[in-house]
Amino acid sequence: MRVRQRDRNTPGPDSPWNEIIHNLWMGGHFYRSPWGEYEPAVVRNQFDVVVSLYEAEGHGPAPGVDHHCTVIPDDPLNPAQIAVVESMAALVRGALRDGRRTLVRCHAGYNRSGLVVAQTLVELGYDAPTAIKIIRERRSPFALNNEVFVEYLEAGLNVARLLTGLDAPA
Repeated sequence: MRVRQRDRNTPGPDSPWNEIIHNLWMGGHFYRSPWGEYEPAVVRNQFDVVVSLYEAEGHGPAPGVDHHCTVIPDDPLNPAQIAVVESMAALVRGALRDGRRTLVRCHAGYNRSGLVVAQTLVELGYDAPTAIKIIRERRSPFALNNEVFVEYLEAGLNVARLLTGLDAPA
């Protein structure tokens, strides 16, 4: 399974993570240093909850941090993968409700993390276009450059899950 699309030609983010709304951060496992080099974004204990949608050895978080790791591809998702996104968004929403500093991260912190963060914002009452706009303003204009993920958000993840299931062989 390929987990990161390589065909988007987007520059890496300038910071390891950014706050999207109070206590909700979005980031990646790598970021671009001021010198243009890619650096590892290592989480220690800056957050109470970390949701990782990509795995890389040595990137944290520290022991004792509530860490949820589930790898999904930066490609069209199947119904089970969309259900995972929905469950991670519900987990994040619960962490925010409890006042916990939460980081959602993937490889660069653009697409997979953007999908979960945007769905969390939708569940908090934002409409999809506003959620996408906030993420692009606060993380990067390159965030959510996976148009399929944007289409999922615009349709609603529950609808996207049902529609992607129609393509599955019987």
